[in-house]
Amino acid sequence: MEEGVPSQTALATARARADHQVLDRAAILDDPFVERLIRGVQQSVFASDRPRRLFFAARARFAEDCVATAHDAGVRQVVILGAGLDTFGFRHSHRGLQTFEVDHPATQAWKRGRLMDAGIDVPAAVTFVPVDFETDSLTRALEHNGFRSTEPAVFVWLGVVFYLTPDAALSTLEYVAGQPHPTEVVFDYLQPAHTDESREHLQARADRLAAAGEAWHTYFTPDDLARQLRVLGFTHIEDRSAAELVDSYSGELTRFVNDIPDQLRASRIVRAQL
Repeated sequence: MEEGVPSQTALATARARADHQVLDRAAILDDPFVERLIRGVQQSVFASDRPRRLFFAARARFAEDCVATAHDAGVRQVVILGAGLDTFGFRHSHRGLQTFEVDHPATQAWKRGRLMDAGIDVPAAVTFVPVDFETDSLTRALEHNGFRSTEPAVFVWLGVVFYLTPDAALSTLEYVAGQPHPTEVVFDYLQPAHTDESREHLQARADRLAAAGEAWHTYFTPDDLARQLRVLGFTHIEDRSAAELVDSYSGELTRFVNDIPDQLRASRIVRAQL
């Protein structure tokens, strides 16, 4: 990461959400702020195709639905790990919900400047928490910024795990597992390719990201991930493929499970609850 420069993948994800508002008429996720946030900004080096665009919308919608359910049950904290250019904290209507946006200091500083330029006010219920996942203590950073470690929370962790080392990813999951019940975490991950064709496609994507300085480091199989989550104490684990997730929200827009696009074969999303 460079000072004053956002993550290219964070920018690509925001661009995909903005395109979803127009090209897909916000069929899955209604985000009225994202286009304003990136208006006039140079495009990311990573173009977003339709399958990934719909997946980015669906994974955000799924996470936000999980937060809504938890809020109805009395949870009043959501931690967005690797928040990027996420706008949930600026547009939700959940009374009393405190949103903690955790991200690399460079991306976060750039985002705050963009919010100011776009005239988007930061609600009092949104707190920015600068953290480098590989070197900083998430525990200290959150508690220093008002996170209540004696109360449950929802942790949203999208588009991050595969960029971390396995140790860093598992360390964060251990931290989440140490929170009071009924804390939960929602995150997506990559599984290894099962065919030569899928392996070639996945490697090409990994090479492009590595060339841009944002290399993948971690993959899980669903069975291995579920085993590790249970060891940590998570008792309810919901694991879905990207194609299944998109189809569950898109109505007649897609039928990806019948013909899974290469772009989505490796992607899965998990909801794990204590």
